[in-house]
Amino acid sequence: MLDAELAELEQLGLLRQLRCLNGVQGRVVDLDGRTVLNFSSNNYLGLAGSDELRRGMAKAIGRAGVGAGASRLIAGNMAEHEALEADLARFHGTEAALVFNSGYHANIGVIQALAGPEDEVFSDELNHASLIDGCRLSRAKVSVYPHRDVATLGRQLAASGARRKIVVTDALFSMDGDPAPVAALADLCARDGALLVVDEAHAVGVIGPSGRGVCAASGVIPAALVGTMGKGLGVFGAYVAGERRLVRYLVNRARSFIFTTALPPALMAACRAAVRIAAGNEGDRLRADLTARVAQFREGLRALDMPATSESHIQPIVLGDERRTMAVAEELLTHGVYAQGIRPPTVPRGTSRLRVALMATHTAGDVERLLGCLEESLRK
Repeated sequence: MLDAELAELEQLGLLRQLRCLNGVQGRVVDLDGRTVLNFSSNNYLGLAGSDELRRGMAKAIGRAGVGAGASRLIAGNMAEHEALEADLARFHGTEAALVFNSGYHANIGVIQALAGPEDEVFSDELNHASLIDGCRLSRAKVSVYPHRDVATLGRQLAASGARRKIVVTDALFSMDGDPAPVAALADLCARDGALLVVDEAHAVGVIGPSGRGVCAASGVIPAALVGTMGKGLGVFGAYVAGERRLVRYLVNRARSFIFTTALPPALMAACRAAVRIAAGNEGDRLRADLTARVAQFREGLRALDMPATSESHIQPIVLGDERRTMAVAEELLTHGVYAQGIRPPTVPRGTSRLRVALMATHTAGDVERLLGCLEESLRK
């Protein structure tokens, strides 16, 4: 049975396989023994290889060891966890924050905790899988609204008689690179008494003042802000920021927080160093460098008569067909350029694409090489 299903995936051009990256995550990597320019990483600020983060983690290992040993509510709540949560709350200007083990844990945890069978969750159709799964696990009624369609969402909210109404959205959509209309969503939620949950995973560190995200750029404070430390901040783990009572509630109701071993304390020290960099002058410089690379790439796409649909560091090259997408990705690899092909179910059928992720550490020459190889690969 499994063999037949695997064969079917391969025939459809949907079979996936792991690639092995050796060494430090960065702009140039060893991928399956081949040196390539890396345009597939979410390490947007290039902090995954930062010496400052390494030093912070090494010091914490000497001080606190390598494992937390238990869940946070048993014996795993360590000083390093609480220090990072205080830093994250200051970073976002919220009363409190709570660290989760991953973005997936955070999203399923916050939605499952806030929503139940008497409630209704309203979800953008292009939300990340973790938000979708959080909606399913909550057992609430789920209403999906068309991508960024505020008018339709408004009608859905007005028609709902649910006990609690919750709007959930990505802040920056991971496969299209476009932002959610968070200001309009916040206005709707205020009008209809709904809670707004925003996943800033692909925006934290990169977008908005001091890299605080799309919400901060729009002057919005959602009921729950989900962030990750494994993308722009270059480390691992995630968090929910908001009011102190929200955090107290999640500690008691978020199953993905309660029933898992806490993250290693040394990892928290590396995350604290990343937040300091993102919030400071070095973060401003890195964001300026990234903005320059985005502008260069978009200009290059237009010169190739290709649509430049995204204004962010996530640049989709939509090719449509699954097999063609993967063939172009493999052709790029022969030129030493890694831009991963993305297929269903990650994206809707018929919209398979190369997902180009730009980093602050990419050079102008790197982007020129990518554009040249892209033109040649597409022609083949």
